[in-house]
Amino acid sequence: MANGHPPVRIMGRGGPPPHMAMAMGSEKPKNAKGTLKRLIGYIGKNKYLMILLLSVMLVVTVLNLVAPFLQGQAIDKITLSDDRINVDIEGMIFYLIALGCVYLTNSVLTYFQGIFAAKLSQTTVKTMRKDLFDKISYLPIKYTDTHQHGDIMSRMTNDVENISNTVSQSIASLVSGVLTLVGCLVFMLYYSPMLTLVSLTAVVLTLIVTKNLTKLMRKYFPLQQTLLGQLNGHIEEMVSGYKTVAAYSKEKKACEEFGKISDDLQKAAIKAQISGGVMGPFMNVISNISFLLVAGFGAYFLIIDFNPLALKGVMTVGTIQAFLQYVKNFTRPINEIAQQYSSVQTAIAGAERVFEIMDTEPETDEGTDSDFSIENVKGDLVFSNIDFSYVPGEKVLQNFDLWIKSGQKLAIVGATGSGKTTVVNLLTRFYDIDGGSITLDGQSIYDIPKKKLRGSIGIVLQDTVIFNDTIMQNIRYGRLDATDEEVIAAAKTARVADFAEKMSDGYHTMLSEGGGNLSQGQRQLIAIARAVLADPKILILDEATSSIDTRTEVQIQEAMLALMKGRTSLIIAHRLSTIRDADKIVVIDKGKVVEAGNHEKLLSENGAYAKLYNTQFAGIST
Repeated sequence: MANGHPPVRIMGRGGPPPHMAMAMGSEKPKNAKGTLKRLIGYIGKNKYLMILLLSVMLVVTVLNLVAPFLQGQAIDKITLSDDRINVDIEGMIFYLIALGCVYLTNSVLTYFQGIFAAKLSQTTVKTMRKDLFDKISYLPIKYTDTHQHGDIMSRMTNDVENISNTVSQSIASLVSGVLTLVGCLVFMLYYSPMLTLVSLTAVVLTLIVTKNLTKLMRKYFPLQQTLLGQLNGHIEEMVSGYKTVAAYSKEKKACEEFGKISDDLQKAAIKAQISGGVMGPFMNVISNISFLLVAGFGAYFLIIDFNPLALKGVMTVGTIQAFLQYVKNFTRPINEIAQQYSSVQTAIAGAERVFEIMDTEPETDEGTDSDFSIENVKGDLVFSNIDFSYVPGEKVLQNFDLWIKSGQKLAIVGATGSGKTTVVNLLTRFYDIDGGSITLDGQSIYDIPKKKLRGSIGIVLQDTVIFNDTIMQNIRYGRLDATDEEVIAAAKTARVADFAEKMSDGYHTMLSEGGGNLSQGQRQLIAIARAVLADPKILILDEATSSIDTRTEVQIQEAMLALMKGRTSLIIAHRLSTIRDADKIVVIDKGKVVEAGNHEKLLSENGAYAKLYNTQFAGIST
């Protein structure tokens, strides 16, 4: 039996239907508090840098609070008595010099605050990106099948970038804002509790406005990020499948789909930006109202000499000036916090999407046989009574039995969707069986660590993967510790040398992403060269020569035969001419083995294989 994991669907030729489109996410974070807590945990990993940043911010905040006090003291050095203006020059100069030192120090520390915030931001997202990439590298096939690749990329780029911007910009504003609020409130109470009470009316108005606007932001910012991921996914599919789109003249359809997603994103983004952007103007209006009230009541209290419960004592012009500065500094962080809320919402929405991938269960390895050695693999394979389904209730393989002897060259043929590729993917444990057993040299493959199991298997697929690197490095991917001489030898065996050595930079020629500067056949030859270099105990050729022209195919037949000699080889083929010399040919139909034998035997039986063969070569209809 399988290890209890639910069956999965994987995409690819010969497999189940193409991947399902990612469902639209919730319009608001599912767990905003939990996501914020985890995000703070990432920031806290750089505790020394965080402590340094907070210390600088604390000093900057204190200096900002001291400045209005010094201004008030300097103004109060000008007094009026007997209709004469008296100025305490020495006292005023002292406070002005002190004020200048405060401003200078504040400017220098603010500069360093920006540096520390940037370092904290980039260090945090570097750690997050690494953790996310590590997780993506070990995701099960099911996840990459059911999620658009462009959406996964969007989470790695756009969402993480939003987090970076928030950490570098919003944290300083939020922390500094809270410290400033507390400090200003203390000074305001010191100067005049009555004026403080008047100014707090702005706080009540702020809370009312903020409560209503944040409801809109909670709705539209997560939706904006989800639609952005869908848009990136559509673009990635369009670019990677452009030849198919152009061949079927579906450019208009692709543009219409792009336009629909883009329109939805535009609407959500406009609503998100409006709900976030309107916060600032509302806060400015409230701030100005508070400023006006304080100025009016302050002047009135000065005239009637009214300032009860104030530690400062008598109300003066300097007191009113300082108090107005504190009111301004008190409402400013409220405005900034309100304005930063939209950035925080975007970051939380992005972080939740990032953590969603991080929380996905990675591919597990239940293999317990730590003594398993790849060097000792013989290659005897047995599939016994296998049941498997991608979707519960829709079996792809049922009561499937197959025996492959060590060193045997086995070919698997059958109609599209019969389960040929599924057999290979079960062997490599890209997903697990529902029932039955698969053994390698008499040992269950579920007792063998996946890394060692896959290390004993070499695979050449029809859909080749070419990396943006040199020809030599692309071949070396089969065995990273191979020498240049070994790579070149593998290239000659697979006939890569025939075209590589004619290029301007030879084996050091840089290949474009996906091998766009090579023909399909040349890309296939590089994939074969990788398998040659890997020197596996078990070789799987999944339509490995399907993209190679007949002349090239004939040229590499000897090399392929040499590669398969002494190895257990599984060949999946539609082109039956490539498997005539197979030791054993197995015909699969509807998930079961219906025929088995060599080429001559199966032709003489005039069964399913004979019908497939005659369809290709004799033009006889089935």
